[in-house]
Amino acid sequence: MSDTNSNLNDCMSDTESSEDEIEPKLKYIRLSNDLQSILLKTSATCIAVHPKFVCLGSHWGVIHILDHQGNCIKGVDLKSHTVSINQISIDTSGEFIATCSDDGKVYVHGLFSKDNNIQLNLGRLVKTVSVDPYYFKHSSNKRFITGDDKLTLYEKSFLGSLKSTILCESEGLVKSLSWGDNFLAWSSNIGVRVYDMTARCSLGLIKWDENSGIPIDKFRCNLRWADSRTLLIGWVDTVRVCVIRKRSNIELANRDLPEYLVDPVSTFQTEFFISGIAPLDHQLVILGFSKILDENQKSLRPQLYIVEYRDNDYTEICTDSLSLRGYEEYSANDYHLEVLSEENRFFIVAPKDVVIASPYDLDDRIQWFIQHNKFEEALEIFVHNDTRDIHRYTVQSVGIEFLDHLLSRGMYDSAGRLGLKIFGKSPSLWEDQIYKFASVHQLRSVSPYIPRTLDSKLNPHIYEMILYEYLKLDPLGFLNLVKEWNSGLYNICAVINAVLEHLLNCETDNNVYLEALAILYSYEKRYDKSLSMYLKLKHKDVFTLIQKHNLYGVIQDMLIDLMELDHKKAIALLLEKNTISSDVIVDKLKDHRIHLFRYLDAFDKKNVTGKYHKELVKLYSLFDREKLLPFLKKSNHYPIQEALDICQEEKYYPEMVFLLGRIGDTKEALELIINQLKDMQHAISFCQEHDDPDLWNDLINHCVDKPEFITFLLKSIGTYVDPTVLVEKIKNDMKIPGLKNSLVTMLNQYNLQVSVQDGCKKILVADYFNLQKKLVCSQQRGISVNEEVVCGACHRPLIDYTRLKNVMMFNCRHAFHAYCLKDRTNCGICYPPDAK
Repeated sequence: MSDTNSNLNDCMSDTESSEDEIEPKLKYIRLSNDLQSILLKTSATCIAVHPKFVCLGSHWGVIHILDHQGNCIKGVDLKSHTVSINQISIDTSGEFIATCSDDGKVYVHGLFSKDNNIQLNLGRLVKTVSVDPYYFKHSSNKRFITGDDKLTLYEKSFLGSLKSTILCESEGLVKSLSWGDNFLAWSSNIGVRVYDMTARCSLGLIKWDENSGIPIDKFRCNLRWADSRTLLIGWVDTVRVCVIRKRSNIELANRDLPEYLVDPVSTFQTEFFISGIAPLDHQLVILGFSKILDENQKSLRPQLYIVEYRDNDYTEICTDSLSLRGYEEYSANDYHLEVLSEENRFFIVAPKDVVIASPYDLDDRIQWFIQHNKFEEALEIFVHNDTRDIHRYTVQSVGIEFLDHLLSRGMYDSAGRLGLKIFGKSPSLWEDQIYKFASVHQLRSVSPYIPRTLDSKLNPHIYEMILYEYLKLDPLGFLNLVKEWNSGLYNICAVINAVLEHLLNCETDNNVYLEALAILYSYEKRYDKSLSMYLKLKHKDVFTLIQKHNLYGVIQDMLIDLMELDHKKAIALLLEKNTISSDVIVDKLKDHRIHLFRYLDAFDKKNVTGKYHKELVKLYSLFDREKLLPFLKKSNHYPIQEALDICQEEKYYPEMVFLLGRIGDTKEALELIINQLKDMQHAISFCQEHDDPDLWNDLINHCVDKPEFITFLLKSIGTYVDPTVLVEKIKNDMKIPGLKNSLVTMLNQYNLQVSVQDGCKKILVADYFNLQKKLVCSQQRGISVNEEVVCGACHRPLIDYTRLKNVMMFNCRHAFHAYCLKDRTNCGICYPPDAK
């Protein structure tokens, strides 16, 4: 068979295609080889096809047997007619061929045997012939039918003679004939009749409408059996689809009717003349001839339509214009359409050309999509179909062409995503295509999609190429890749050298490269260099690096830098593992008091040993005074005098008051409260806390010459001490603001205090007598003694029923025989003899 692509271009219309073009349904191949030489000498008048061969009738009456590539089949010699052949018919086995011509002769040729050959001379024009589809069977009557001015059935009798039967002779010239299994269809001047060959009866006549003004006798009627019960009729510009169905039992019982009837299920009119009709799955293929001529009054190209019919209308699915040789000079009757239904192959015949049309297979569809840059649709075919039906393409081959297309359009990101979809994690497929991105400096576009796991990694050189491109063109992208990629994908040393070389020539900010270097050094386990890089950059990932690789032993000399970078993370790091002695840390931080304060403050919260409390007193006084007083109160591990000196130096009076009270110098502490803090409530609370009468006297003595203090004391002191002491010390004629209200408050408080004391005394006395009564009752209560109780001294049963013995029972529930105690008056168990 000739090259598909070139023949496709030859047979199809030369109209310019575009990416918006609708996907075609059929592909076309021009039949050539020996056929081309034959058509140079003569013209084709009819054709019949079989899965094994093609039979072509010529204008000179010669019958040519060809294979499906257009080559003559040698050794097959068929008798020729003298004029144009009108029709050829082949039985289903391909063993017998019937032909007819205007020379009045009808031949039946056996290709493998001459036993059943027939030569018939009717002496009149024979327009159509059809051989029994089962002519080859031994049990058949070797039947065939001819059509001229009547329709005649010929069949061999038992003795071999040819018997003829006229099936129809009153309807005019028989123009076309089609025999399918048990039913026969033919056309005449008045319409199409369907005949039951088994019952030998007509099933009805489908009359043709002549009101359109177009003479139907000028056009060939095209008949085709789509299956054993479906008849396709294409005549002039009208299509009818008829179904042979059985009549119901009721219809058959009431009237003398044939068993079958013809039901026209669809009738529709086309905008073109019909030169041939054939089935395609649930659709129709129609060879159409344009009703209009071109500007030179020449015929236009014939068109092959795929239509979908429903009721009395149709929809065009696909239309192809065919460039057949000499089409300008032909009419509708010059074209023929034959079909190999088993293969869905359609033979379009013109006098000087034969073209084969067949549905696009999956390979053809993929090829068409690729040619029209519809690569996504081509790839979808692999998703929705069985890949075993695709022979010329693979997902990868289509993907590579799509990839090249995207790269040529500059769609680099899309090309990268496509690579992931097509090549997945296959290293070999990726490595073959990755260099295409490198050639246009777009490795960055594909880097997110290439395999990055060690089990499917590419050649390390590829990863290094990508890193180098990022290094030159996208520093942040380079850093991100160094963070994300597994270090086993590439040669770390080679990348480090590339970064160092780039730094020598880099005039911009190099912090990004230094961070990348720090990560790369950590991959090489050169942690000292990595840490120094991070600290130089003041990058907080240094803490993650220390924790991840347990680098606590190498950071002693870096403590200050770590604290400067992030003191919270540094302290948490130091306290987390305790791999560095706190003494070492304190020694390193002693010259940086703020850092020392932060560390010891956190250290003290985690450790309750009281270590470093001496240092913390000074540090709290310098950096966080709010914590100083609570710290002084809760801790017992600092030198009080040193703490007092620090507070005196800083003039922290509340803290001094606490410390003076702690060492017993309450008088000085009280003076500070009164003179420095001037806080009477604090002074009263301080005196109450220490509960010292002398301290109360000191407080009163400090306040007797200060009227405003006397007012406050009168209101507050009555609850704690006898207020008469204060009243007696008030000087005569001293003006005291709010004296009346203060005295009322004082007396109320004093009365309340006396009342509370009386109430407490009554409760105490009542409790005393109740407890005394309860004690007496408890001691007077009897104690049960039975035979199970033993003497605490001799351990024999306490009660012996044979003789009476004195028994002694103590409140401690221990019991003894009287003679076992030997004149003791207390319990021998609770008070053993040897107890001192």
